[in-house]
Amino acid sequence: MPESALPVKLMPHHGDVTKMVHQMGWEWVVEEECQTYLSGEAVVLTQAAADELLEAASAVYQMMVEAVPDDLPDDFLRKIGIPEKLWRAVRHSWNDERHWHIYGRFDFAQTPEGVKLLEFNADTATAIPETAVVQWASLAAAGKNESQQANGLYEGLVEQFRTWQGLNPELEPALLFIYMPDSKEDYTNCEVLAQAAHEAGFDTYICAAHEMQVSTLGAERGVWAQIGAEQWRKFPFLFKLVPWELFLELEPELCTDLIDLQYSRSVLVANPAYSLLFQSKGMLAWLWQQFPYHPLLLRTEFTSFSGKAVEKPIFGREGQNIQVHENTDVSSTTGDYGYQPHIYQAWAELPQDAQGYRYQAGVFWAGEGSAIGFRRERGIITNLSQFVAHVVE
Repeated sequence: MPESALPVKLMPHHGDVTKMVHQMGWEWVVEEECQTYLSGEAVVLTQAAADELLEAASAVYQMMVEAVPDDLPDDFLRKIGIPEKLWRAVRHSWNDERHWHIYGRFDFAQTPEGVKLLEFNADTATAIPETAVVQWASLAAAGKNESQQANGLYEGLVEQFRTWQGLNPELEPALLFIYMPDSKEDYTNCEVLAQAAHEAGFDTYICAAHEMQVSTLGAERGVWAQIGAEQWRKFPFLFKLVPWELFLELEPELCTDLIDLQYSRSVLVANPAYSLLFQSKGMLAWLWQQFPYHPLLLRTEFTSFSGKAVEKPIFGREGQNIQVHENTDVSSTTGDYGYQPHIYQAWAELPQDAQGYRYQAGVFWAGEGSAIGFRRERGIITNLSQFVAHVVE
């Protein structure tokens, strides 16, 4: 274990999680045995460590808001890599508080110098079922009480959806969720989100993105989905678990129509276009310029610098196209984002256990820091890395 890495305290964490999920009424969330999500052990956190992670999420979010310059000038949007065809939508949603940011997930490194920001998935964060449902059920299955986990994600989502509806009382509370076709993971994330939205007062429906219909003409202007045999419904609210920049790339005309519908308030979209400001890893370098040497930040630049650093594409996801630079040595992952502009972030040693697993803390933000979960890997953390529950002592 590197001297600069914190040790990880683990404890056995067993029990019939699948049975507990069923007892709690969440059986529809997991199509396979819940044990496949979990490692059979849990990360042990002190209350102080859990509070530090949650407070870091709230603090960094506020820093990001403060770092955005007035009027979102072209140079700023260009600098952090926002696609030009989305500038208008970003500015419109940023300047109208009725466009509400529902949630996101921060990835943090716990280091001897304190919690350090790695990145923020502000637009389409997943791992909601694992964090909000399976992890919580594992606690009960192991005979522990809910106070032993920092896990207010579901309650936070309900409150965020309730706020969004309250900001737009003149619109019918009908909310459509769309996801990438053939992605069971995204569909399951939408299921939990839709349940929270339903509890907040929305009528909800879920469909694949290609099943949504958009009209920009006359009385049919709006977003539609077929909810039954020959039965279509218009939805004034839309949640898309499809990244904004990918939506623009794959369906440019549809994306443009959707943006146009927002100006007439024919539809409101979450997460809003301005979430791209926070999603862009260019914001990490911008934050460093605005808050140099802030204790929650790692040095991050738009150009390379000496010392061990991680090169990341600005809209990369799931640990793809990451390059770790140390002197003349480079290790990397493959992926679909290598063509994008990159930023360079100082290396942070993740906590490690005796088997050499590194642990990355994922902290959900839903109006504030709301829930903690961990992923572990012996190499670079990706979307395939094992999810590990936590227990607060």
